[in-house]
Amino acid sequence: MQVRHGALREYLSGALWVLPTISVVIVLAAGALLSTVELDRGSLLGWLSYRGDADAARQILTVVSGTMITVIALVFSLTIVALQISSTQFSPRLLRNFLRDRPIQVVLSVFVSTFAYSTAGLFAVGVERNGREFVPGVAVSGALLLGFASLGMLVFYIHHVAHSIQVDTIMEKVQLQTLGVAACMHPDLLAGPESVDAATPPADTPPDAFVTAHRPGYVQTVDIPEVTALAERYGCSIRVPFRAGQHVNRGTLVAAVWQRTPAGQPRSPALAEALQGAVRIGFERTLEQDVRFGIRQLVDIACKALSPAINDPYTAVQATDRLSVVLVDLAHRETGDRLVYDDEGSLLVAATLPAFDTYLDLACGQIRRYGCAEPIVAASLVRLLTDTGNATVSARRRRQVARQVRILSEDVERVPRLPVDLATVRTVAAEAAECFEQGCATPGPADRPRSAAWDFSSWAPTAPPRGHRSWSSPEGLGAAVPADGRRSARR
Repeated sequence: MQVRHGALREYLSGALWVLPTISVVIVLAAGALLSTVELDRGSLLGWLSYRGDADAARQILTVVSGTMITVIALVFSLTIVALQISSTQFSPRLLRNFLRDRPIQVVLSVFVSTFAYSTAGLFAVGVERNGREFVPGVAVSGALLLGFASLGMLVFYIHHVAHSIQVDTIMEKVQLQTLGVAACMHPDLLAGPESVDAATPPADTPPDAFVTAHRPGYVQTVDIPEVTALAERYGCSIRVPFRAGQHVNRGTLVAAVWQRTPAGQPRSPALAEALQGAVRIGFERTLEQDVRFGIRQLVDIACKALSPAINDPYTAVQATDRLSVVLVDLAHRETGDRLVYDDEGSLLVAATLPAFDTYLDLACGQIRRYGCAEPIVAASLVRLLTDTGNATVSARRRRQVARQVRILSEDVERVPRLPVDLATVRTVAAEAAECFEQGCATPGPADRPRSAAWDFSSWAPTAPPRGHRSWSSPEGLGAAVPADGRRSARR
């Protein structure tokens, strides 16, 4: 039941029609109520409300509703353009972020509800009441207020869309969402340098029962608390071999069940049905439990930027910087399979989750293959790996980082480039690989020997070079010093 509620919540949060529909129902109910209100013209509220005749009220409502149709068409056009830019220039997997954007849904709700309110208000104007033509001044005033509110929302919407399609805004949003999912799926921090990723222990006997997928699609969520409760209820041990984001077909194994207690019921049809409900399968990947999907979106942005059609290496560098934030956060966390035991130490649930090297390879692999020919992209990957290796306390993970550095160095050396372009990458990569292979962090700025080129302790500027501009001279920055060190007199 919880998985079904989660699927419904995920769908409703990304549907553009839900919030506008609710808003239309609310404003129609409010308009019907306000149309029955008649205020004393001598009161303060009566003085503030609309006090014109029926014809003028109809004209106001017609203008507001007609204007809102034009504005709604403009808003939908801008939304489609934003979706197209996001899909073609960055990644088609980013469309979900725009559809789930709450400000866009609120703006559409205001516009649609204003149109519905003004149009429905035409039926309440001019109705005879007590032998005279009744004009609902409060309802007409509400239409005017909604019109002014729509004007402000239009300005806000243009501002919001202009910022939301910027690559920095898109990557920042993906980064924050991915960090939130990582904290939820990997809540425990590393215990010490000898920590390793959790792995499901091999089974001593074959499974007593299998549960297969009832439909093809992507594994969106696995309700681990529900699976744990089923394992306790039916006296079984359950293993879920697929993690969120993986694709399964109808009939694919999604759970293996072992009998744990003498009274266990591993072959219970009710257990199989409940497990199928606990593993939610949908037609698309979601970010609810899939940290790799957030990393995939940032990698897609980098790969799109490195494509010959766009050729924007700096955007790839920015995406790599965002990936480094995610990997540094994951470097502090316990990753690998989620293992749940009972009080007696018996394994209840083994849920497959990605290990740290999986995240590392996903973040670096494609960008390395597409961007090794560009020195600044290769340097950004070295910086990512260096920060990740220095952030973790696990010697095993540092060796995994060293392996990625070695692979990057090999890819960079295979591309024909001038030695000066790769000098920095070679030096930093060699130092990082050597330190991480030994399970150590790279030396910090205080540990590095000071280069003679930057040692100013014995430097004396007795003879400035030709063309040197003096900052402290009366002539200012425009005065050049001759080669003999003597300043020429001003004419």
